[in-house]
Amino acid sequence: MKKITCLGSIVTALLPASALAGEARPASKATPDRPNIIFILADDLGFGDLSCYGSQHIKTPNIDRLAATGTHFTQSYAGSGISSPSRCSLMTGRNTGNTRIRDNTCTAGGLTGLKISPRGDTTVIRRANLLPQDTTIATVLHAAGYKTCLVNKWHLDGYDPKASPIYRGFDEFHGWLISTVCSNSPYYYPYWRFNNSKLETVKANDHDRHVKHNTDLSTDDAIRFVRRNRRHPFFLYLAYDAPHEPYIIDNTSWYDDETWDLNTKRYASLVTHMDAAIGRLLAELDRLHLRENTLVIFASDNGAAVQAPLNFFRCNAGFRGRKAQLYEGGIRVPFIVNQPGRVPVQRLDNIIYFPDVMPTLAALAGATPHLPTHTDGINVLPLFYGKPVDTDHRLLYWEFPGKQRAARKGDWKCVTVKKGAPLELYNLKDDPEEKHNLADQYPDMVKEFDREMKAARTPSANWPLPGE
Repeated sequence: MKKITCLGSIVTALLPASALAGEARPASKATPDRPNIIFILADDLGFGDLSCYGSQHIKTPNIDRLAATGTHFTQSYAGSGISSPSRCSLMTGRNTGNTRIRDNTCTAGGLTGLKISPRGDTTVIRRANLLPQDTTIATVLHAAGYKTCLVNKWHLDGYDPKASPIYRGFDEFHGWLISTVCSNSPYYYPYWRFNNSKLETVKANDHDRHVKHNTDLSTDDAIRFVRRNRRHPFFLYLAYDAPHEPYIIDNTSWYDDETWDLNTKRYASLVTHMDAAIGRLLAELDRLHLRENTLVIFASDNGAAVQAPLNFFRCNAGFRGRKAQLYEGGIRVPFIVNQPGRVPVQRLDNIIYFPDVMPTLAALAGATPHLPTHTDGINVLPLFYGKPVDTDHRLLYWEFPGKQRAARKGDWKCVTVKKGAPLELYNLKDDPEEKHNLADQYPDMVKEFDREMKAARTPSANWPLPGE
């Protein structure tokens, strides 16, 4: 791998989160009723990549233990089928018909910059970024007295270095930004890493050395943040890169006895390595006697990618589609909630998605007054604690503007993944793999879906559509 000169401006001084969200209320120690919050997000992990969700090959004992001793959802959805819009939906509580960022690249506005492929090829593209007026989960929780930290992947800065997490509600940031391109891949054995506003060299990986894997760097940063804030309520957003391609990891010892090809071994190893890192973080919570005062959530930002061993591992659990598509394989993701003594052991079929996370965590932290006036999600916190919430009689909406759109309401889903193609209709209760298009049998239902889908979105200056 060749080292590429960093591009873009480096932020030399960033405003503290308090300057953006107002001064936080006085600190009080976390309790089981108002716990610390750790949200762990995998990158391109398929619904079927975890043992607790049916994997027959990949070892994930620590994540499995979170599911076995907590709550796991079977009908949980990401905010989108790819990274930036999904994370934007998660952070802002809005669906991709209303979010600031609706695709990884935009067609108007934003800023231009270079995208570097794993082969080292560069392409000029345009990206949008979160703006100062966009309220994030970190903004809301900071205003309620939580220390907030993002570790590793943000992907909401576009090419604007002043759209760093520290400008968007986070007290701390340790990771990488799109706006400063530092290598031909920001993944796995990086040369550079942000420590808040300062871009620092990862000396262990200098001169193309593969010494410190990014999953380990991220876990180290997360543990240090927890140690610093063990006497203060905190929100840690730990956004791993694994198992996003390119599948680079030198240690494949978990699977060296298998006859699989190297790409398959590395994919599985990235997942298992991340699982081991999560185990290390959980062990630190136990050591610090924080576990019962900490709610841990685990999810993925979208389904597995086309580069993954999709068929061999059944990465997307037999669902149709993959990353970058709005079929189930692109947007249905694992979602696990765990807090000893508080979250019961249960398997829930309630339909939830990323826009629900902001109002839910705000309710948990007593931060509801700090929510923005509009969110597309609902508070599903009672579900975490074994109480009912009706989540199935509302419209869930996704789009890639002008190219794909999808909506789910109850058992029914309308979707199209091709520009200009008619909507398809599926009954997911009877046909979760979306094999039998019922649009011709229920044309009135398709028309009603179309009407509600159009009402669920607002125009975007970054993705202008004809007639808007």
